[in-house]
Order: sequence, then C-alpha cells, then structure tokens
Amino acid sequence: MPRLHVVTPDQTSGPLKETYDELTSQMGKVVNIFQGMANSPAALKAYLSMTAALAEGELSPQDREVIYLAVSEQNGCHYCVSAHTMLAKNVGLSNEETLAARRFLSSDEKLNALLEFVQKVIASRGFVSDEELEAVQAAGYTDGQIAEAIGYIGLATFSNLFNHVHDTPLDFPAAAKL
Repeated sequence: MPRLHVVTPDQTSGPLKETYDELTSQMGKVVNIFQGMANSPAALKAYLSMTAALAEGELSPQDREVIYLAVSEQNGCHYCVSAHTMLAKNVGLSNEETLAARRFLSSDEKLNALLEFVQKVIASRGFVSDEELEAVQAAGYTDGQIAEAIGYIGLATFSNLFNHVHDTPLDFPAAAKL
C-alpha cells in the first residue's frame, strides 16, 4: 500500500497533465512510481530529465540496464528490479543475463568489467583506486561512459530510495528472487 499520496492521471492539469500524457504515449500508462513521485512535479521532472539526458549518452541500452539492475538489487528495490528486468529483456538481455547482472556479473567480459567497476564505486562511495579505474578503461569504456555509469548509479539510487519510502505498488511482472 503506497505511503504517499498517489497522483492519478485524472487528478492532473497543466504541465503535470502534459507530462502524464507524454508518459502514457511512451509507456501506455503512467506507472506507479511516477504517480507517487508526481507529488512533487519538480522531483518527477528531475528524474525524467536525468533519464532522458543519460539515454542520449554513449552507454548502450544493455550497459544502462545492467547497471540499473545491479544497483537496484544491491539497494533491495524489488520495484526497480522488476521494471528493469522487463526493460533489459526488451533490449535483448536474456533471463540468465538479467539474473547475473543483479549479482554484478556478466559472461561478457566488457560488461563484467563495467559491473565490477559499478560495484566498487558503490562499495567505496566513489573512492576507487587508480587500478580499478584503469581496469574499466582497459575493458573499452571511455571516460564519458564512466561518467554516465556513475550517473546511472545516482539515478537508480534515487528511484530505489523513493520506492522504499513510498512503498510503490508493483505494476510490472515481478522479477524472480535471487
């Protein structure tokens, strides 16, 4: 049961209605996280803006989804794990690959290096060693992609924490438990 007010599409007007209309055109509906986040149109706008900005970056859709899955699993956010399991499958990742990503693992060497780096960034709060940074660079990630990966850690953490506070009801197929 959600712990914050839920802003349903029929309760919106003005710029928030426009945002909801855009979300509905993109996703077919306004998902529960956004109906909770819309208590602050500024917070919703910040989340959607950062999502859109990072999507224009150099990381592949697969890179983005494995980061989101790993961070969300680490943070215990079943809502985001479920949503991004579905999205990861939509960008070509298999069920096995999504489960592995949630453990910061991949059979793809490059993706595995990215996930190891993300795990080290989280564990060290960003104080990675030169060797840890060099390892992800040696795997083929550019400095721009590394900056984007850190952005995705922040974006996922924002949505994970919001979902914990709000107790967002799941409106995606539930991801398998690890």
